[in-house]
Amino acid sequence: MTKVRKAVIPSAGYGTGFFPATKASSKELLPIVDKPIIQFIVKEAFNSGIEEVLIITGKQKRSIEDHFDSNYELEQNLAENGKDALLNIVKSTTREGLYFVRQSYPLGLGDAILHAKAFVANEPFAVLLGDNITEGNIPVTKQLIDLYEEHQSACVAVVEMENTPEKKYGFVQKEPSEVSDETVFSVKSFVEKPSKADQPSNLVIAGRYILTPDIFEVLESLKPGVDEEIQLTDAINQLSQTNKVLAKVIEGERFDVGDKLGYLEYSLQYGLRHPETSQDLKKYLIELVKQLKQ
Repeated sequence: MTKVRKAVIPSAGYGTGFFPATKASSKELLPIVDKPIIQFIVKEAFNSGIEEVLIITGKQKRSIEDHFDSNYELEQNLAENGKDALLNIVKSTTREGLYFVRQSYPLGLGDAILHAKAFVANEPFAVLLGDNITEGNIPVTKQLIDLYEEHQSACVAVVEMENTPEKKYGFVQKEPSEVSDETVFSVKSFVEKPSKADQPSNLVIAGRYILTPDIFEVLESLKPGVDEEIQLTDAINQLSQTNKVLAKVIEGERFDVGDKLGYLEYSLQYGLRHPETSQDLKKYLIELVKQLKQ
């Protein structure tokens, strides 16, 4: 049995939903209190047992590489001034097993995954989308890895959502599976950003996948789909015609931090747990609620 050791994090998009804040900087570096979004994603990967992570970047995304690189001058300055706590924070962003490749043209998620072909080689691999933060007692990527290693099938994380907006999320059309777990279904098809009338279920793709290397042959032959982009969901749809693909309802929560409201929601949740902000933020929110009720 081949172990899932590698993960790919696509981060090459323009981040148009946050213009003008992301006009000249990366959406993935927008802060959640004091940590950028991408740091949460990378942490989930390594906490799930992943050994090597490839981040797909694009134009004006060099800052992502810089964030995870060492900064000798800064570290030396902090050390010389006895700022050990800050030094440890800075050093914590640098670790072995991180790699980067650039997607020259943003031609869709499927095209971004194609840029990982050499890195993946002939192994199964995880995909973590850079605009979804997930939380659970067991990391969501680890939940998928466990499912893959038990059934040796590609799998995707989903969340149950009601009253979802149209033309925004990808959905799973499910069918019963042979797996004795009520949170796991076989995938009949994926539908990318459908209208309300065409939403096939309440199962929304949660931005986490385990894929097998045969996905690359499918992606290479794929024509542009929704938004004239190479869609990963189209490739998995095609793959599911000959290979079993499983969907798992995650144990935990998923936050769409690529959406303004989702970003604010997670920032508040994390801020309420952060040791430097939790108490004062809680007091502020209580007062704010009182004002809103007046």
